Amino acid sequence: MVPDPRPRRHRPQCVGRVVGNCHRGAVMRPEGPASMLVGDLDLDRPIPRVPCGAQHVAARLLVRLHTLPVCEVVLPTDGKALRPVDIATSIWPQIRSRVAAHLDADGVPVPDRLPLTGLPRLPAPNCLRGQTLTAPEAPTATIVIDADDRPASLIHCLASLSRLDYPAEFDVVVIDSTPGGTTTAEALGKTSAWPFELRYLRTARHGSALAHNTALPFVTGRLVAFIDNDVEVDPRWLAALAEGFTDPSATCVTGLILPAELETHAQLWMEQAGGFTRGFTRLDYRKGRPPPDGLFPFTAGRFGSGMNMAFRTEWLLGTGGFDPATGAGTPARGGDDLIAFLRVIMDGKLLVYQPAAIVRHRHRREYAGLRKQSYGYGVGLGAYLTASLCEDPALLAPMLRRAAPAMRYLLGRGSAKNAGKQPGFPLELVWRERLGLCAGPFAYATSRWQHRKTERPTWKVAG
Repeated sequence: MVPDPRPRRHRPQCVGRVVGNCHRGAVMRPEGPASMLVGDLDLDRPIPRVPCGAQHVAARLLVRLHTLPVCEVVLPTDGKALRPVDIATSIWPQIRSRVAAHLDADGVPVPDRLPLTGLPRLPAPNCLRGQTLTAPEAPTATIVIDADDRPASLIHCLASLSRLDYPAEFDVVVIDSTPGGTTTAEALGKTSAWPFELRYLRTARHGSALAHNTALPFVTGRLVAFIDNDVEVDPRWLAALAEGFTDPSATCVTGLILPAELETHAQLWMEQAGGFTRGFTRLDYRKGRPPPDGLFPFTAGRFGSGMNMAFRTEWLLGTGGFDPATGAGTPARGGDDLIAFLRVIMDGKLLVYQPAAIVRHRHRREYAGLRKQSYGYGVGLGAYLTASLCEDPALLAPMLRRAAPAMRYLLGRGSAKNAGKQPGFPLELVWRERLGLCAGPFAYATSRWQHRKTERPTWKVAG
């Protein structure tokens, strides 16, 4: 039976609230439907009227200034459209300090209120200096997508890639890893020509890591980016990823992942469980300068996600790519991206979280899918930790030193992992994830046996 999704408390009587770097909650009614409109709010454009359906209890808007993400706001709607004047007066007291820091850097006075005509538009704001690549300096790039037998999602994803604003050449490689499947090839055959070179490949075995490795010999760009087929990319997504590689030591760049819709309880619960958002501030991770995080570098999920990541092609080829015994489509169910992130850190390289590289992901709409996904996330985490130890047994000692804070992170009600779960969040999802975590080592062992004849990547550790 699907648990009752309605929280046993009244909705907060706030006119608007800032969604911080680790926001996971969702405004939900104690009765009736729970659905949120998602969208963008560009402060340097006229404040729009936001139409909402009768089912929407709130609007969750990404606040942007000069194309850059600032924060998110959640505004109650009661199923009614939001007027520009109501939006401006509701959000400005709460976002003013964030916007002020941005405008100060641009040398622009901070107004006392948010004009309905929007903040001043600048032809070349200071905030974009060093972040806007020109054609001569922009690296070539290859974008890899695992089709996963979802042709409709793939076509939608490719359509968003056709709107990219990128000053250099890029191409796309689509991997069809569904044994015997023909729907992806048929869908691509029915579409018109894309404004980029597209290569379609097939692999006989299922698995996202194996699919990505199959694509690597066909990568032509200096950078290789990976996205899932169920995301829609922002027009500046690829440019923002490339800007993250300006530092020569940057080897991996991840980006901001926001929900494409929040129309069902399952999608809202996905956000409460953590979602994929990692904040709106650029973060640099490296072994020599660890962040104030007692679990670093093993909480690799905080670095980003495999549905929005890019690597220097030379480095990824040099390490042999991804662990084929991990990832979706294998008994391990995940962990391929996390292992790659950990490799970057342990190799002494720089990993950059670049929130300007935005994609929107379509979460699973049905509870059954979320239930399966929760277990899979746990399995993937356990498989990732096991695979890391198999590749470098010296990691056992630092892992054991972090065991106590790791348990507090996983089990503590007020931890960063669990703080966003509201009353009514299905406890079944929590326990399925924990059960999956326990099963992860055994799943990885099974997967590794199945892939025992597959070439494995090289683990590199900085001296």
